[in-house]
Amino acid sequence: MAPRGRSHDDRQGGGSELIDKLVNVNRVAKVVKGGRRFGFSALVVVGDGKGQVGYGSGKAREVPEAVRKATEQAKRSMVRVPLRQARTLHHDIEGHYGAGRVLLRAAPPGTGIIAGGPMRAVLEALGIHDVVAKSLGTSNPHNMIKATFEALRLVNSPRSIAAKRGKKVGDIIGSAKREGGEAPRAEAG
Repeated sequence: MAPRGRSHDDRQGGGSELIDKLVNVNRVAKVVKGGRRFGFSALVVVGDGKGQVGYGSGKAREVPEAVRKATEQAKRSMVRVPLRQARTLHHDIEGHYGAGRVLLRAAPPGTGIIAGGPMRAVLEALGIHDVVAKSLGTSNPHNMIKATFEALRLVNSPRSIAAKRGKKVGDIIGSAKREGGEAPRAEAG
């Protein structure tokens, strides 16, 4: 007899196992003629642990339904982020959204994920193992996540930069090291 539970794999029609993280649940009220009607809003991050991640928010009268709606939206909004050695970012990056400002820095192996709250959920779902992150603005989870996604959208791999400039990958990495500019810290030394 087959097991009753369904994994994320079954719902998507095969592929890869998805990691979903519930970041925030908030009680919201709608004022109507008879008084207040309470509902819930949920913020969810979904990733495959291999460089794809998305976020979504959903509102409903019950928490499970709000989480389900947010998860569906997050699956639809997934983006691919290039990772170095499948464990960290290629370079340091800063992202802004509203009052939210986040700083993400590449880190050497063994550092772990040094990040707080909503940013940690995004980075874990993305599959990053070594990164240092700092939220410099708001503590609002929605704005922190949107600022983190803005930063991740700006991440470029040396391969994509080389393709744009019509050069070889070695030329791009070598010139960054020679200039002392944005050479990845893990490779220096």
